[in-house]
Amino acid sequence: MKLVILAGGGGTRLWPLSRESKPKQFSKIVGEKTLFEQTVNRFKSEFPITDIYVSLNPDLVAQARELVPEIPLENYIIEPEKRDTAPAMGFIAAKLYNQFPDEPIAYIPSDHYIFDNNKFIQTIKKADELIRSTSKMIDIAIQPTFPSTVLGYTRIGNCLENNSAEVYEFRGHTEKPVFELAKQYLEAGDYLWHANYYMWTPRKILEAFSKHSPAHSEKLHQIVEALAINNQELVCSAFNQMEKISFDYAITEKIDPSEVIIIKGNFGWSDVGAFDVLYEAQQNSVDDHANVAKANHIHENSSDCLIYAPKNKLIATIGLNDLAIIDTPDVLLICPKSKSQEVKKIVERLKKNNQNKFL
Repeated sequence: MKLVILAGGGGTRLWPLSRESKPKQFSKIVGEKTLFEQTVNRFKSEFPITDIYVSLNPDLVAQARELVPEIPLENYIIEPEKRDTAPAMGFIAAKLYNQFPDEPIAYIPSDHYIFDNNKFIQTIKKADELIRSTSKMIDIAIQPTFPSTVLGYTRIGNCLENNSAEVYEFRGHTEKPVFELAKQYLEAGDYLWHANYYMWTPRKILEAFSKHSPAHSEKLHQIVEALAINNQELVCSAFNQMEKISFDYAITEKIDPSEVIIIKGNFGWSDVGAFDVLYEAQQNSVDDHANVAKANHIHENSSDCLIYAPKNKLIATIGLNDLAIIDTPDVLLICPKSKSQEVKKIVERLKKNNQNKFL
Protein backbone atom coordinates (compact mmCIF):
# COMPACT_ATOMS: atom_id res chain seq x y z
CA MET A 1 0.00 0.00 0.00
CA LYS A 2 1.11 3.54 -0.81
CA LEU A 3 0.26 6.18 1.79
CA VAL A 4 -0.46 9.67 0.48
CA ILE A 5 -0.46 12.31 3.21
CA LEU A 6 -2.74 15.20 2.26
CA ALA A 7 -0.97 18.33 3.52
CA GLY A 8 -2.40 21.14 1.41
CA GLY A 9 -5.41 22.18 3.50
CA GLY A 10 -5.90 25.67 4.89
CA GLY A 11 -7.57 25.13 8.28
CA THR A 12 -9.37 28.49 8.19
CA ARG A 13 -11.61 27.68 11.19
CA LEU A 14 -8.47 27.63 13.37
CA TRP A 15 -7.38 31.13 12.33
CA PRO A 16 -5.26 32.86 13.61
CA LEU A 17 -3.38 29.75 14.81
CA SER A 18 -3.65 28.42 11.28
CA ARG A 19 -2.47 30.76 8.50
CA GLU A 20 -2.15 30.52 4.74
CA SER A 21 1.63 30.56 5.09
CA LYS A 22 1.58 28.05 7.98
CA PRO A 23 -1.66 26.03 8.11
CA LYS A 24 -2.63 23.96 11.13
CA GLN A 25 -0.90 20.76 9.99
CA PHE A 26 2.46 22.55 10.23
CA SER A 27 1.78 24.00 13.69
CA LYS A 28 2.21 22.51 17.15
CA ILE A 29 -1.39 22.87 18.21
CA VAL A 30 -1.75 19.47 19.94
CA GLY A 31 1.31 17.88 21.50
CA GLU A 32 5.00 18.68 21.09
CA LYS A 33 5.17 17.93 17.36
CA THR A 34 3.19 19.32 14.45
CA LEU A 35 0.19 17.36 13.21
CA PHE A 36 2.10 16.68 9.98
CA GLU A 37 5.02 15.16 11.88
CA GLN A 38 2.65 13.09 14.01
CA THR A 39 0.96 11.78 10.86
CA VAL A 40 4.24 10.74 9.22
CA ASN A 41 5.57 9.21 12.45
CA ARG A 42 2.52 6.95 12.70
CA PHE A 43 3.62 5.15 9.56
CA LYS A 44 7.42 5.29 9.66
CA SER A 45 7.86 2.21 11.85
CA GLU A 46 5.33 0.11 9.90
CA PHE A 47 5.88 1.09 6.25
CA PRO A 48 8.99 1.80 4.14
CA ILE A 49 9.64 5.53 3.88
CA THR A 50 9.58 5.11 0.07
CA ASP A 51 5.89 4.14 0.33
CA ILE A 52 4.98 7.43 2.03
CA TYR A 53 3.98 10.29 -0.28
CA VAL A 54 3.02 13.89 0.44
CA SER A 55 0.46 15.87 -1.56
CA LEU A 56 0.42 19.65 -1.21
CA ASN A 57 0.82 22.92 -3.10
CA PRO A 58 4.21 24.44 -4.02
CA ASP A 59 4.18 27.08 -1.26
CA LEU A 60 4.22 24.43 1.48
CA VAL A 61 6.91 22.06 0.20
CA ALA A 62 9.78 23.74 2.06
CA GLN A 63 7.97 23.53 5.42
CA ALA A 64 7.12 19.87 4.93
CA ARG A 65 10.68 18.95 3.94
CA GLU A 66 12.15 20.82 6.89
CA LEU A 67 9.89 18.94 9.31
CA VAL A 68 10.33 15.49 7.74
CA PRO A 69 13.46 15.53 5.56
CA GLU A 70 13.62 11.73 5.17
CA ILE A 71 10.71 11.55 2.70
CA PRO A 72 12.30 11.56 -0.78
CA LEU A 73 11.63 14.63 -2.91
CA GLU A 74 10.34 12.40 -5.71
CA ASN A 75 7.56 11.31 -3.33
CA TYR A 76 6.12 14.81 -3.25
CA ILE A 77 2.99 15.15 -5.37
CA ILE A 78 2.81 18.88 -5.94
CA GLU A 79 -0.53 20.28 -7.09
CA PRO A 80 -0.17 23.11 -9.63
CA GLU A 81 -2.67 25.13 -7.56
CA LYS A 82 -5.34 24.66 -4.87
CA ARG A 83 -8.55 23.33 -6.46
CA ASP A 84 -10.36 21.38 -3.69
CA THR A 85 -10.25 17.65 -3.05
CA ALA A 86 -11.74 16.17 -6.25
CA PRO A 87 -8.99 17.60 -8.49
CA ALA A 88 -6.36 16.96 -5.81
CA MET A 89 -7.30 13.32 -5.23
CA GLY A 90 -7.76 12.68 -8.93
CA PHE A 91 -4.33 14.20 -9.57
CA ILE A 92 -2.77 11.85 -7.00
CA ALA A 93 -4.37 8.83 -8.69
CA ALA A 94 -3.18 10.06 -12.09
CA LYS A 95 0.32 10.65 -10.74
CA LEU A 96 0.61 7.13 -9.31
CA TYR A 97 -1.25 5.37 -12.13
CA ASN A 98 1.75 5.05 -14.46
CA GLN A 99 3.83 3.40 -11.69
CA PHE A 100 1.32 1.51 -9.54
CA PRO A 101 -2.05 1.26 -11.33
CA ASP A 102 -3.37 -1.59 -9.19
CA GLU A 103 -1.57 -0.96 -5.89
CA PRO A 104 -3.87 0.16 -3.05
CA ILE A 105 -3.34 3.77 -2.03
CA ALA A 106 -4.59 5.47 1.12
CA TYR A 107 -5.45 9.16 1.27
CA ILE A 108 -4.38 10.27 4.76
CA PRO A 109 -5.30 13.74 6.08
CA SER A 110 -2.34 15.38 7.82
CA ASP A 111 -4.38 17.54 10.19
CA HIS A 112 -6.19 14.96 12.32
CA TYR A 113 -5.35 13.95 15.87
CA ILE A 114 -5.28 10.21 16.59
CA PHE A 115 -5.40 8.93 20.16
CA ASP A 116 -4.41 5.27 19.57
CA ASN A 117 -1.75 4.96 16.86
CA ASN A 118 -1.56 1.15 17.01
CA LYS A 119 -5.28 0.70 16.39
CA PHE A 120 -5.11 3.27 13.59
CA ILE A 121 -2.31 1.37 11.82
CA GLN A 122 -4.21 -1.92 12.25
CA THR A 123 -7.23 -0.29 10.60
CA ILE A 124 -5.17 0.93 7.63
CA LYS A 125 -3.67 -2.54 7.17
CA LYS A 126 -7.15 -4.06 7.31
CA ALA A 127 -8.22 -1.66 4.55
CA ASP A 128 -5.26 -2.78 2.42
CA GLU A 129 -6.31 -6.41 2.90
CA LEU A 130 -9.95 -5.68 1.98
CA ILE A 131 -9.06 -3.76 -1.19
CA ARG A 132 -6.94 -6.68 -2.38
CA SER A 133 -9.64 -9.27 -1.58
CA THR A 134 -12.76 -7.37 -2.75
CA SER A 135 -11.54 -4.68 -5.22
CA LYS A 136 -13.88 -2.24 -3.46
CA MET A 137 -13.21 1.27 -2.19
CA ILE A 138 -12.63 1.41 1.54
CA ASP A 139 -13.58 4.34 3.72
CA ILE A 140 -13.09 4.80 7.46
CA ALA A 141 -15.93 6.34 9.44
CA ILE A 142 -16.16 7.39 13.09
CA GLN A 143 -18.86 7.02 15.74
CA PRO A 144 -20.41 10.51 16.10
CA THR A 145 -20.62 12.13 19.53
CA PHE A 146 -22.61 15.26 18.67
CA PRO A 147 -24.64 16.59 15.68
CA SER A 148 -21.87 18.16 13.60
CA THR A 149 -22.77 20.30 10.58
CA VAL A 150 -19.20 20.55 9.26
CA LEU A 151 -18.58 16.84 8.72
CA GLY A 152 -20.04 14.44 6.20
CA TYR A 153 -22.11 11.45 7.33
CA THR A 154 -21.79 7.85 6.16
CA ARG A 155 -24.79 5.56 6.46
CA ILE A 156 -23.84 1.97 7.22
CA GLY A 157 -25.74 -1.25 6.57
CA ASN A 158 -25.19 -4.82 7.70
CA CYS A 159 -22.07 -5.75 9.64
CA LEU A 160 -19.86 -7.85 7.35
CA GLU A 161 -17.12 -8.65 9.83
CA ASN A 162 -16.38 -7.99 13.48
CA ASN A 163 -13.06 -9.69 14.18
CA SER A 164 -9.95 -7.55 13.78
CA ALA A 165 -12.17 -4.61 12.74
CA GLU A 166 -15.83 -3.63 12.44
CA VAL A 167 -16.64 -3.79 8.72
CA TYR A 168 -19.99 -2.64 7.29
CA GLU A 169 -21.94 -2.28 4.09
CA PHE A 170 -22.11 1.26 2.71
CA ARG A 171 -25.61 2.69 2.31
CA GLY A 172 -24.83 6.26 1.25
CA HIS A 173 -23.15 9.56 2.04
CA THR A 174 -24.54 12.97 3.00
CA GLU A 175 -22.14 15.90 3.02
CA LYS A 176 -22.44 18.48 5.85
CA PRO A 177 -26.15 18.28 6.75
CA VAL A 178 -28.09 21.04 8.47
CA PHE A 179 -28.30 20.82 12.27
CA GLU A 180 -31.76 19.21 12.51
CA LEU A 181 -30.77 16.51 10.03
CA ALA A 182 -27.47 15.93 11.86
CA LYS A 183 -29.49 15.42 15.08
CA GLN A 184 -31.65 12.83 13.31
CA TYR A 185 -28.55 11.01 12.07
CA LEU A 186 -27.10 10.93 15.58
CA GLU A 187 -30.33 9.49 17.00
CA ALA A 188 -30.74 6.95 14.18
CA GLY A 189 -27.59 5.07 15.13
CA ASP A 190 -26.65 3.89 11.63
CA TYR A 191 -24.80 7.06 10.60
CA LEU A 192 -21.10 7.62 11.23
CA TRP A 193 -18.88 10.64 10.70
CA HIS A 194 -17.02 10.51 7.42
CA ALA A 195 -13.33 10.95 8.27
CA ASN A 196 -11.89 11.39 4.73
CA TYR A 197 -9.70 8.27 4.75
CA TYR A 198 -10.40 7.03 1.23
CA MET A 199 -8.54 3.95 -0.01
CA TRP A 200 -8.59 2.26 -3.42
CA THR A 201 -6.29 1.74 -6.39
CA PRO A 202 -5.35 4.46 -8.90
CA ARG A 203 -7.11 2.54 -11.66
CA LYS A 204 -10.35 2.24 -9.69
CA ILE A 205 -10.29 5.89 -8.62
CA LEU A 206 -9.87 7.06 -12.21
CA GLU A 207 -12.68 4.71 -13.28
CA ALA A 208 -14.92 6.29 -10.63
CA PHE A 209 -14.22 9.74 -12.08
CA SER A 210 -15.06 8.38 -15.54
CA LYS A 211 -18.46 7.14 -14.28
CA HIS A 212 -19.47 9.97 -12.00
CA SER A 213 -17.57 13.09 -13.08
CA PRO A 214 -16.74 12.89 -16.81
CA ALA A 215 -15.47 16.47 -17.01
CA HIS A 216 -12.84 15.74 -14.37
CA SER A 217 -12.10 12.39 -15.99
CA GLU A 218 -11.29 14.01 -19.33
CA LYS A 219 -8.67 16.26 -17.73
CA LEU A 220 -7.27 13.45 -15.57
CA HIS A 221 -6.81 11.30 -18.68
CA GLN A 222 -4.86 14.16 -20.25
CA ILE A 223 -2.74 14.40 -17.09
CA VAL A 224 -1.93 10.66 -17.16
CA GLU A 225 -0.77 10.96 -20.76
CA ALA A 226 1.18 14.18 -20.10
CA LEU A 227 2.95 12.66 -17.10
CA ALA A 228 3.99 9.67 -19.20
CA ILE A 229 5.91 12.00 -21.51
CA ASN A 230 6.90 14.47 -18.76
CA ASN A 231 4.96 17.37 -20.29
CA GLN A 232 4.53 19.57 -17.19
CA GLU A 233 2.94 22.41 -19.14
CA LEU A 234 0.08 20.16 -20.26
CA VAL A 235 -0.22 18.73 -16.73
CA CYS A 236 -0.70 22.20 -15.26
CA SER A 237 -3.07 23.30 -18.01
CA ALA A 238 -5.34 20.27 -17.58
CA PHE A 239 -5.28 20.46 -13.77
CA ASN A 240 -6.11 24.16 -13.68
CA GLN A 241 -9.17 23.60 -15.88
CA MET A 242 -10.79 21.13 -13.47
CA GLU A 243 -13.83 22.31 -11.52
CA LYS A 244 -13.19 23.19 -7.87
CA ILE A 245 -15.34 20.69 -6.00
CA SER A 246 -14.86 18.20 -3.19
CA PHE A 247 -14.37 14.48 -3.82
CA ASP A 248 -17.39 13.90 -1.57
CA TYR A 249 -19.71 15.83 -3.89
CA ALA A 250 -18.08 14.69 -7.14
CA ILE A 251 -17.81 10.98 -6.37
CA THR A 252 -18.93 9.74 -2.93
CA GLU A 253 -22.53 10.97 -3.12
CA LYS A 254 -22.94 9.37 -6.57
CA ILE A 255 -21.08 6.07 -6.27
CA ASP A 256 -22.93 2.74 -6.24
CA PRO A 257 -23.00 1.69 -2.56
CA SER A 258 -22.07 -1.86 -3.54
CA GLU A 259 -18.64 -0.58 -4.61
CA VAL A 260 -17.75 0.65 -1.10
CA ILE A 261 -17.00 -0.96 2.25
CA ILE A 262 -16.87 0.96 5.53
CA ILE A 263 -14.49 0.25 8.40
CA LYS A 264 -15.53 1.78 11.70
CA GLY A 265 -12.58 3.62 13.20
CA ASN A 266 -12.22 2.77 16.89
CA PHE A 267 -8.86 4.44 17.43
CA GLY A 268 -9.92 7.76 18.96
CA TRP A 269 -10.15 10.54 16.40
CA SER A 270 -10.49 14.31 16.20
CA ASP A 271 -10.35 16.49 13.11
CA VAL A 272 -9.33 19.46 15.33
CA GLY A 273 -11.15 21.61 12.81
CA ALA A 274 -12.33 24.35 15.16
CA PHE A 275 -11.50 25.67 18.62
CA ASP A 276 -14.29 23.82 20.42
CA VAL A 277 -13.06 20.54 18.92
CA LEU A 278 -9.44 21.45 19.69
CA TYR A 279 -10.44 21.99 23.31
CA GLU A 280 -12.19 18.61 23.54
CA ALA A 281 -9.17 16.84 22.04
CA GLN A 282 -7.00 18.04 24.95
CA GLN A 283 -9.02 16.96 27.97
CA ASN A 284 -5.92 15.29 29.38
CA SER A 285 -4.36 18.78 29.67
CA VAL A 286 -7.06 20.66 31.59
CA ASP A 287 -6.28 22.51 34.81
CA ASP A 288 -8.41 22.31 37.96
CA HIS A 289 -10.97 24.68 36.39
CA ALA A 290 -11.16 22.75 33.09
CA ASN A 291 -9.08 25.33 31.19
CA VAL A 292 -6.71 24.23 28.43
CA ALA A 293 -3.92 26.81 28.44
CA LYS A 294 -1.04 26.61 25.99
CA ALA A 295 0.18 29.84 27.52
CA ASN A 296 1.48 31.51 30.66
CA HIS A 297 -1.98 31.83 32.21
CA ILE A 298 -3.20 33.14 35.57
CA HIS A 299 -6.88 33.45 36.42
CA GLU A 300 -9.57 34.13 38.97
CA ASN A 301 -12.75 32.10 38.54
CA SER A 302 -12.26 31.39 34.85
CA SER A 303 -13.25 27.97 33.54
CA ASP A 304 -13.64 25.86 30.41
CA CYS A 305 -11.46 28.23 28.36
CA LEU A 306 -9.01 27.43 25.57
CA ILE A 307 -6.00 29.75 25.61
CA TYR A 308 -3.05 29.97 23.22
CA ALA A 309 -0.41 32.68 23.54
CA PRO A 310 3.35 33.20 23.30
CA LYS A 311 5.11 31.98 26.44
CA ASN A 312 6.70 35.39 26.99
CA LYS A 313 3.28 37.02 27.49
CA LEU A 314 1.15 36.62 30.60
CA ILE A 315 -2.56 36.04 29.96
CA ALA A 316 -4.73 37.00 32.95
CA THR A 317 -8.46 36.23 32.97
CA ILE A 318 -11.16 37.01 35.53
CA GLY A 319 -14.62 35.48 35.59
CA LEU A 320 -14.49 34.15 32.04
CA ASN A 321 -16.16 30.95 30.90
CA ASP A 322 -16.20 28.87 27.74
CA LEU A 323 -14.03 31.23 25.66
CA ALA A 324 -11.34 30.67 23.06
CA ILE A 325 -8.55 33.23 23.55
CA ILE A 326 -5.99 33.02 20.77
CA ASP A 327 -3.12 35.51 20.95
CA THR A 328 -0.55 35.69 18.14
CA PRO A 329 2.02 38.39 17.34
CA ASP A 330 -0.33 40.24 14.97
CA VAL A 331 -3.86 39.01 15.80
CA LEU A 332 -5.88 38.52 18.98
CA LEU A 333 -9.07 36.45 18.67
CA ILE A 334 -11.61 36.11 21.49
CA CYS A 335 -14.85 34.21 20.98
CA PRO A 336 -17.16 31.76 22.74
CA LYS A 337 -16.01 28.23 21.97
CA SER A 338 -19.56 27.49 20.85
CA LYS A 339 -19.12 30.08 18.06
CA SER A 340 -15.86 28.56 16.81
CA GLN A 341 -17.29 27.59 13.42
CA GLU A 342 -17.89 31.28 12.67
CA VAL A 343 -14.17 32.06 12.65
CA LYS A 344 -14.27 31.17 8.97
CA LYS A 345 -16.55 34.19 8.41
CA ILE A 346 -13.86 36.51 9.77
CA VAL A 347 -11.37 34.98 7.36
CA GLU A 348 -13.79 35.55 4.48
CA ARG A 349 -14.24 39.21 5.51
CA LEU A 350 -10.48 39.73 5.67
CA LYS A 351 -10.17 38.36 2.14
CA LYS A 352 -13.02 40.57 0.93
CA ASN A 353 -11.38 43.63 2.52
CA ASN A 354 -7.96 42.77 1.05
CA GLN A 355 -6.44 42.48 4.54
CA ASN A 356 -4.30 39.60 3.34
CA LYS A 357 -1.41 40.37 5.70
CA PHE A 358 -3.51 38.91 8.53
CA LEU A 359 -4.33 35.69 6.69
